[in-house]
Amino acid sequence: MKPLTEQEIRAAFVNCTKGEAKRLSVPRDLTDRPWDDLDYLGWRDPQAPDRAYLVIELDGRLKGIGLRCPSPAAWSMRRSMCSMCLTTHTGGVSLMVAPKAGKAGQQGNSVGAYLCSDLACSLYVRGKKDAGVGARLQESLTLDEKIRRTVDNVAAFIAKVTA
Repeated sequence: MKPLTEQEIRAAFVNCTKGEAKRLSVPRDLTDRPWDDLDYLGWRDPQAPDRAYLVIELDGRLKGIGLRCPSPAAWSMRRSMCSMCLTTHTGGVSLMVAPKAGKAGQQGNSVGAYLCSDLACSLYVRGKKDAGVGARLQESLTLDEKIRRTVDNVAAFIAKVTA
């Protein structure tokens, strides 16, 4: 993923108002992110622990979604698997819920998925971040195929949000 600016990030959101996008907390360490290893930019809001955000480039266009999630204190200590990157964690996967875009979201409709609580799927897939023993299943897929699967899973989730 190419490095993103704060302005690009705020303009990408599809399931919140322009005012909400303007007020959300964008990471301050954008220049320090490992952009070459990221398939999407994901972060939790340090000022609102129940909020997280994800921005990805799909078909040459940035799309961002706001997510609701449990605070770290509420994370379950059971072993769970991220539905995006298929990494298993003990206490590191959360059900994250995104309001649907447009009128459906205004009516309270949402979609959810189990994601890595730190939104670092790209780093787990590449082995740049370790989720512990047994976190990555043995697979015959190449690294590029695993990356493609993760991107496809994120794209499918965003398609549900925007449908």
